[in-house]
Amino acid sequence: MSNRQITIAVDAMGGENSPFKTLKGSEIFSLSNKNIKLLFFGNGKKIEDIIKINKLNLSNYEIVDCKDNVSDDDKPNTILRARKDSSIYQGLKFVKDNPNSGFVSAGNTAALMILSRLILGMIKGVDRPAICSDIPNKKSFSLMLDLGANVLVDASHLFQFALMGYSYFSIIDPKRIPKIGIINIGTENNKGLEFLQEANEILSNSFLKNNFVGFIEPNNITSGDYDIILSDGYTGNIILKTAEGLSDFITTNLKNIFKKSYKNKIAFKLLENDLKIFKDKINPEKYNGATLIGLNGISIKSHGSASPYAFSFALKKCFNFINNDLNQKIIQNFRNL
Repeated sequence: MSNRQITIAVDAMGGENSPFKTLKGSEIFSLSNKNIKLLFFGNGKKIEDIIKINKLNLSNYEIVDCKDNVSDDDKPNTILRARKDSSIYQGLKFVKDNPNSGFVSAGNTAALMILSRLILGMIKGVDRPAICSDIPNKKSFSLMLDLGANVLVDASHLFQFALMGYSYFSIIDPKRIPKIGIINIGTENNKGLEFLQEANEILSNSFLKNNFVGFIEPNNITSGDYDIILSDGYTGNIILKTAEGLSDFITTNLKNIFKKSYKNKIAFKLLENDLKIFKDKINPEKYNGATLIGLNGISIKSHGSASPYAFSFALKKCFNFINNDLNQKIIQNFRNL
């Protein structure tokens, strides 16, 4: 790790059970990252009270009092005109003005996207940011985008997502030649909506044609055969939340099975280490924190319902992005494409 001072701006008010959730998650993150400064944006008194009442072990932090708050019901015009003293707006403004910093929020996704785009700006050649995250597969992981930033997209947007995903992947795993695919209801070229077929044609005739494998059916996402998975935000978000629900269903049922009898409890002890590895691999909390890729700055979206433990992973992702200058490398890679 470099000696530079890294600062993470935290939307302390965003998401369910905040500010406790965000502050407790920050405590968990700080236990192994004591040199990272945390800047909490939100209701100053509430933040101070939560820290004191719960005796949170936080030392390297500051609080920036914000009078406004973005609600889940706020419309774009309200977000743009009447929420300039909100934790999201002020946190992003800090990141815009300060190098070696990034922003993490579990708040309103639309507000985060709108304000990130307005305040941080876009990489030249990119029309819209995309929510990008890594997802586990049989071999290691894949990148998937968009996971909810853009409900409606066209073929050119999917092509831009492919370019951004390719740039990002070449940095985090330079030894792999990534395979790119588009989520669809079938693998045949004539299947799916018109914009998907157009994107398929564009990618098939672009400089990424040797990386592009065509359409992917959702049941093959975790096969490990695809490294960059493209989707519109609506479909991607549904797939993500479905996968999280299935993960919880599987782990909960396994837990109940091993509690059923004394014999099952013995079997659990015999398999405990392997089951822990399996649980860690599919645990959605460890994958919390998706990057709004395509911006001239670092903005990370945590799930609104994330636990404090899950929120700590969003902070970790933000730190890794800053520490490895990934955003600047993506911008440079994108310029060189």
